[in-house]
Amino acid sequence: MIRIKRITLMILSMLVLSHANAYEAEKVATGLNIPWGLAYIDAQTMLVTERQGVIKQVNLETGKQQTLFTPKGVWAEGQGGLLDIAVSPFADNTLYFTYSKDIEGEGATTLAKATYQEGKLANWQDVFVSNSRSDTGRHFGSRIAFDDKHVYFSIGDRGVRDNGQDTLTHAATILRLNPDGSVPATNPFIADEAVLDEIWSYGHRNPQGLVYDVPTQKLWSIEHGPRGGDELNLIKSGANYGWAITSHGKEYWGPISVGDGKLKEGVEPPVKVYIPSIAPGSLALYRGDKFPEFNGKLLAGALKLTHINVITLNDAGKAIAEERIMAELGERIRDIEVTPKGDIYFSTDSGNLYKLKR
Repeated sequence: MIRIKRITLMILSMLVLSHANAYEAEKVATGLNIPWGLAYIDAQTMLVTERQGVIKQVNLETGKQQTLFTPKGVWAEGQGGLLDIAVSPFADNTLYFTYSKDIEGEGATTLAKATYQEGKLANWQDVFVSNSRSDTGRHFGSRIAFDDKHVYFSIGDRGVRDNGQDTLTHAATILRLNPDGSVPATNPFIADEAVLDEIWSYGHRNPQGLVYDVPTQKLWSIEHGPRGGDELNLIKSGANYGWAITSHGKEYWGPISVGDGKLKEGVEPPVKVYIPSIAPGSLALYRGDKFPEFNGKLLAGALKLTHINVITLNDAGKAIAEERIMAELGERIRDIEVTPKGDIYFSTDSGNLYKLKR
C-alpha cells in the first residue's frame, strides 16, 4: 500500500512538473526601470508605471516604449515611488494610480487619477491622500481593485508594527472609497469614532496584491509576512487580519515567532500561508478561455522565489492546491495583467515585460 502511494505521488509530481514546463515567456519589451504596475489598453498598448516615478507606454507588437508622463511629488525612496495603475470601470478614458506622495520629506500612500486619450495622459489629480505618512522607506502596499461601485486600495504598515492594530491611521489597511474619493455610506466603521471611515479591513503587514472577482463577488489580497508567513486572505468587511498580534512568520534576528500566536479570537485567519516566503508582489484572478486550466484560479507574482504561483480555489473560497510556473526564468515577477481576451502579461524587476505562451 505504501509503495502504491509513493508511485501515485511520483506520477502526480511528474504531471505537475510537465504542466509547469508547458509554458513559455515571450519577451515583449526590456529596459524598463522596475515596472511596478501594468494596465492593458488595447492589442497594441500597455501602460507601465516605473517605481522611480515615470509612466511609460509600450507597443505590444514592436516592444517600442516611450515616456508618457512624469507625475510631480512622487517620493521614490526605498520601496516607495510610483506604484499601481488600473483602468477605471466607472468612466471612459480614466486611469487610477497609487503612489507614495512626498509630504514634507515623508511618503504617504496616495490614490490619484488621470485621463488617457489619443496616446496622451493629462488631468492628473489626487483622489485621496492617506493618513499613513512616514519617513521610512518600507511597506507602502499598494494595489488597486474595483467592484461595481467602489475602488479599493491597499496600504502597508509603513514598517511600524504598531500601525497594524492602530485604526486611527490608514497604514496597514485596505481602504474602500467611492470613485471620487469620498467615503461610501456602507463602509463598516462609519459610526465608530475609534476607526477611520475609509477603512474596509485592517491588520495587514504589506499587501502588494489585491483583486476583486466579479462572478463570486470576493475580494482577495496577498501580503508579505516577515521571515516566512506570507498570507493569502479573503477580505471581509470590517475584519481584522491580525498583524502584528498574530503571524505565521519569524523575527528576522532569530528563531522567535512574531506576535502572540498564529491564530486568535477576533482575527480573520489566512486562507493560505507560505513558509518559506515567496515574497508576493501582485495578484490576479484568471477568467478566460486562452488558458482554461487557470479559469477561476489566482495568479500571484513571486519576487523572492521567482515564479508565478497558481492557486486553485474551491467553491467555499479555500485554497486547495498550488502550482509554480515560470520558475526557470529566475525573475522577480512584479505584476501580472490579464487582458479582457484572456492573455496574460507580466513584468519583472529586471525591467522585462513578458507574455505567457504555450
